[in-house]
Amino acid sequence: QVQLWESGGGVVQPGESLRLSCVASGISFMSWTMGWYRQIPGKQRELVAEVTRSGDKNIEESVKGRVAIGRDVSKNMLFLLMNKVKPEDTALYYCSAQGTESWNLGRTHWGQGTQVTVSS
Repeated sequence: QVQLWESGGGVVQPGESLRLSCVASGISFMSWTMGWYRQIPGKQRELVAEVTRSGDKNIEESVKGRVAIGRDVSKNMLFLLMNKVKPEDTALYYCSAQGTESWNLGRTHWGQGTQVTVSS
């Protein structure tokens, strides 16, 4: 059984920083690409950042410079650091695990999401 639990969302003011966390169970980061996606009202779910099993990171262009992704492999935890948040960052943020091996390619697991609301 694979489970992903996000936390750290809430209401923050523009310009502030926040840290989202994801705890994964039932998987190893050595076999899955871990990532953060978000769904902004009126838009489709989009990639924010991801990190491969080898540690390579990819940050979406629209948030590059304000966002960092990190992980603690020993604790099966994934983090998203957001700086200088903007009202347009308001969204439901999801933790994801995407298969990278021949046996799990095409498989994707999702957390339930954590809400981030940027408002003054």
